[in-house]
Order: sequence, then structure tokens, then C-alpha cells
Amino acid sequence: MQNDILQKQAEDFKALAHPTRLKILELLRQGEYCVCEEICVCDLLKELRLEQSNVSQHLAVLRKQGIVSSRKQGMKVLYSIKNPKVYEVIDYVSKIIKQEIMKDVSLIEHMAPAAEKE
Repeated sequence: MQNDILQKQAEDFKALAHPTRLKILELLRQGEYCVCEEICVCDLLKELRLEQSNVSQHLAVLRKQGIVSSRKQGMKVLYSIKNPKVYEVIDYVSKIIKQEIMKDVSLIEHMAPAAEKE
């Protein structure tokens, strides 16, 4: 059972580990395309400036992992986030990255005066 959970976690992280998929999720978070927080593939194509087949592949990965869901409305396919808690994971990782960058900046700032003395 524990190994199944670890496998699912690894697959979810793998699905999130691509800049295009993260951008898709950010676009879904914004909800600027539809009041109901769904986004059409046509809007994603415009925003991402990628080929339809490429965007479809990324959406398929997110859908397979249960991160997004889709539904047809006429000729459009609308996508939405399945569980908004995924944004908590993304935000937390972003926070960790920002903290690490700030540590690096602080280290560089402390090193600069020492380098000037040499």
C-alpha cells in the first residue's frame, strides 16, 4: 500500500515537472477566460504559442494524473483544475525556490565587500 502511494506521488510530481504544464495550471488558476474557471484549448493555444498537438500532449498528462478534468461544450473542450490544492504544492515549491535565491543573494552581498578588499 505504501509503495502504491509513493508511486502515485512520484507520478504526480513528474506530471507537474514541466514548464508548459505549470503554465497551463497557472492559466487555469487565473480563470480569466471564463467565469466558471474553465479554459478552452483554443485559449491555451493562443497563450502558450505552441502547436495544438503539443498542448494536447501536456493536457493528456495532467488529465491522466487527475490534475485537470475536461468536458466538451459544443465544438470546444473546456479544461478545469480538478483539485485546487495542487496550487498549494506549486506555491510551496515556489516559496522554497525564492528562499534559496534570497540566501544566494545574501551570500553574494556578503562576499562582495570581501572581494573589493583584495
